[in-house]
Amino acid sequence: MSLFNLKNKSILITGSSRGIGKSIALHSAMHGAKVIISSRKIDACIETANEINKEVGDEVAYPIPCNISDSNQLIELVSKTIDLLGGIDTLVCNAATNTHMGSMLDMTDDQFDKVMNNNIKSTQKLCNLCIPHMKEKKDGSIIIISSIAAIKGSPILGAYNISKAADVMIVKNIAAEFGQFNIRANSIAPGLIKTDFAKGLWENPDILKTVLGTTPMKRIGEAEEIAGVAVMLASKAGSYINGETIVVDGGTTIA
Repeated sequence: MSLFNLKNKSILITGSSRGIGKSIALHSAMHGAKVIISSRKIDACIETANEINKEVGDEVAYPIPCNISDSNQLIELVSKTIDLLGGIDTLVCNAATNTHMGSMLDMTDDQFDKVMNNNIKSTQKLCNLCIPHMKEKKDGSIIIISSIAAIKGSPILGAYNISKAADVMIVKNIAAEFGQFNIRANSIAPGLIKTDFAKGLWENPDILKTVLGTTPMKRIGEAEEIAGVAVMLASKAGSYINGETIVVDGGTTIA
């Protein structure tokens, strides 16, 4: 049996109707998992679930909409997932918000608070909702999609960077407290990836030139290159990785 086999595994992925989340859902399903497709809009969730089911050739993807900023919707998301799939083996926290690109001096309190609420508070809340179920069966994997913004300062992404750095500590805390129950928590820190979420960066010629100039591989990443790491962390292949942040950036942070 392959170390990357996810047969009979149930995976909940937020922000999974497009981009990195969608790719993680697709490749997890292709490795045998059943996946929950979740984002704010039900139509987008249904469309993505249908695409994955068609690609895999079986009913393995199920849409459940959720606005991560709403605590009650998070509770309902976890409850519906457990009812539908019988449990949650892996939680992937991918949904995130960036409300401001520019100087921190120009950011409003509301913009700052929205980033902190969606990217930190909601992520911690969702982890807290899933951990008791994982603890009961003494098995589980939590994956948070962080960013190299967690380890590099930026003159234009200040609040987002702060929130992504918090992701790194969330997984360390979970790993330290719940590793004894065979619950693993790790984050993935992508560099610049060609997704709609990051379009404001890779469509800007000056920013793209700077990124390519400091990236040894001289290109930006693709969503499936993050999905591969997520599949590994959800599977037997990643069963002894805990509390880590895996950087996937083509070498940007080492150049």
